[in-house]
Amino acid sequence: MGPGVCKTVGMNTHTLLDILATPSPSGWEKAGQAKWMDMARSVSDRVETDAYGNAWAELDGASKTAPRVMLEAHSDEIGFIVRHVDDKGFLSISPIGGSDKTLAPARRITIFGSKGPVAGVIGNTAIHLRNTDKVLDWKDHYADIGARSAPEVAKMGVRVGNPAIFDAPSTEFHGNHIVGRALDNRIGGFILGLALAKLHGMKKRPRATALAVNCVQEEIGCQGARMVAHRLAPSAALVFDVTHATDTPGINPKEHGLVELGKGPTIAHGAANHPLIVERLLAVATREKIPIQHEAISRSTRTDADVIYTSLEGIPCALISIPLRYMHSPVEVVSRKDVESAAKLAAGFLADLTEKDTFRIHG
Repeated sequence: MGPGVCKTVGMNTHTLLDILATPSPSGWEKAGQAKWMDMARSVSDRVETDAYGNAWAELDGASKTAPRVMLEAHSDEIGFIVRHVDDKGFLSISPIGGSDKTLAPARRITIFGSKGPVAGVIGNTAIHLRNTDKVLDWKDHYADIGARSAPEVAKMGVRVGNPAIFDAPSTEFHGNHIVGRALDNRIGGFILGLALAKLHGMKKRPRATALAVNCVQEEIGCQGARMVAHRLAPSAALVFDVTHATDTPGINPKEHGLVELGKGPTIAHGAANHPLIVERLLAVATREKIPIQHEAISRSTRTDADVIYTSLEGIPCALISIPLRYMHSPVEVVSRKDVESAAKLAAGFLADLTEKDTFRIHG
């Protein structure tokens, strides 16, 4: 996704970094969704949202009887929530989603209180004073916001139930990479924007309709995707998320499969992944010379695909994932080449569809 590509689709690295910088912990996605909708409006026919903040952009197809394809990603990120405030002004915190307790100590965080963002740190007993190096449970972690009492915490606008995230800005990284927090899965929403831009810019409208959907609350159980799948009832769905890049030291590819950064998005096989959609994706990738990698899913994908393909009478679905290093950390890393390839694959798949594509295995 070099400078030429960004210019073509009317988006640039600043747009991506702005989206990544906008906080969006599960259950508090409002600000992040607003950014995404602003991006999507210029490359779609309409943008809508629902009561819980799921947002979708629709690009009408040339045919009313051609498939309506959901291009889906999730907008939320992992984080923390204030559980208790003690008499000395220290905050007990719990995870939102799959936050890693081993990464918590000595990290800067931002808490979103009633008077705006409040800077804090997660405490860490100095190595000179510790009696043990054991990993602390969440009940033993605490946040320090510089307050000396519970009333002082309240005056700062912080209370039980406020969300928080790591204070870890995203930035460009050597080798055409992006590094930072929330690439899981704000990068998926950016891919939706790129795919819409490619479809919107075609000289001839595809016959199929595109429904680009940015869902809430994936990290806490795929709740938003379940709502939207029932509401929109698409003919088919492509789900965009991240997957573990297994090309770093200490990961056994015989156990986890080999997925490499910069070698293209993965196409998943098994479980939620409809064989006819996978077959078409592979054909598009071959024709368009889009690099892809293969990923085996023996059971659950652990993504929104799991609730989408089992919705209604069954929605034909496939999962396309961006290789990601250091998942659920403040230093997640993706290749911008993989992002561009995923968007190109999505646009090529949708543009290839006609009224004859029903994705029924037995006719």
